Amino acid sequence: MNRSSPSTYADGPRGDREPDHLRHGEPGTVVGECRRKLVEVVIPVHNEERVLAESVRRLQAYLTSTFPYEFRITIADNASTDRTWEIAGDLAETLPEVRAVHLAEKGRGRALRHVWSASDADVVAYMDVDLSTDLLAFLPLVAPLISGHSDLAIGTRLSRGSTVARGPKREIISRAYNLLLRTTLAARFSDAQCGFKAARTVIVQPLLPAVKDESWFFDTELLLLAESNGLRIHEIPVDWVDDPDSRVDVLRTALDDLRGMWRVGVSMLKGGNAAPVRPRSAGAKPDPPLPGLKRQLPVFAVIGVVSTLAQLTLYLVLRMMLAPPLVANALSLLITAVANTAANRRFTFGVTGSAGVLRHQIEGGIAFLIGLTLSSGGLVLLRVLAPDASHAVELSTLIAANGLATLVRFLLLRAWVFHPRRVRPAGTPPAAPRNDLLREHTN
Repeated sequence: MNRSSPSTYADGPRGDREPDHLRHGEPGTVVGECRRKLVEVVIPVHNEERVLAESVRRLQAYLTSTFPYEFRITIADNASTDRTWEIAGDLAETLPEVRAVHLAEKGRGRALRHVWSASDADVVAYMDVDLSTDLLAFLPLVAPLISGHSDLAIGTRLSRGSTVARGPKREIISRAYNLLLRTTLAARFSDAQCGFKAARTVIVQPLLPAVKDESWFFDTELLLLAESNGLRIHEIPVDWVDDPDSRVDVLRTALDDLRGMWRVGVSMLKGGNAAPVRPRSAGAKPDPPLPGLKRQLPVFAVIGVVSTLAQLTLYLVLRMMLAPPLVANALSLLITAVANTAANRRFTFGVTGSAGVLRHQIEGGIAFLIGLTLSSGGLVLLRVLAPDASHAVELSTLIAANGLATLVRFLLLRAWVFHPRRVRPAGTPPAAPRNDLLREHTN
């Protein structure tokens, strides 16, 4: 097979050409009075010669015996250097519901984008090649998409109904990552990286050009984009067993995810996380950004400067009263954090009235804890490196730490605590979900 082309398809005896509708017939085939839906399951692989054949045969046998809809399995080989592509081709020639596509570049997100963008199925899905997720969850995953109840569906390993077997290291990293998504980017889904997802094709295809990542962050970015555009994400608890032979570089993936979160967070601040849920005609204007950024930034900056000066003044007063540096820092931050949250609530984000005051202060306390961690860590490091540092050096350290904490605080307040979908001025109706495609394709 031609391995030099950007993408090569294998589908039985028809050889290396992109198939029309493969062996499974036209999607939406009418059988009697019932319209048969087509679900395409993508298995992205890179150097998986060890498990590929067994997993695909197991999935094909399971779907053939239990799945009530038409299905297609697409093996998306992204730049494998072992026998993965050869095995994928053999499976496509042997099993009537299987096809294979080869991409010359690596990246799970790239493979999913390539297949999903060209799919003619009603629902597109993907799962990891090791089949760590129990296949009994697949029908509950796609059922609300086929019925039109939801737009995307994900398996979650972090709900009470889930049963998960994996080591403490990966468990802690997973929970910490999803906690960061919820606290910094206002995500409402519980498990961004579970390799068990599906979407309505007419909904997801217009979103794909706006997703920038080509690797592991692809899932998270797609979900954040869908959520910010008012789409409905259905979650199901899954039974999941960790693959002990998984070759995912956890540290590198975590760092890539953090960089992706930073990029998406900056984009959200600029109002750039909107996507065309309805395909735009030529000359159509882009969706407007979130309102108020040009006004919010200067007001937030002024409040931040005043809060910082107040905190430094309190810190010096407490130090002169012989309070230890860490105690003085914690007390001064606590007092000014309450005032800072109240001022930003009223003047930066325009929220008035008593409704939600306690919740806003509790959530604003997360920003206080981040500031306390950064500034206290800076002071501890200063004491280790320079035990006899003067008050002036202490103040410089605090200013640097508070600068970073201020940036994080603004991200938290705008993207989470006072996000428009969580806080609306009195008398303002909630925004309607942006399900134009759903209405368009069901009318």
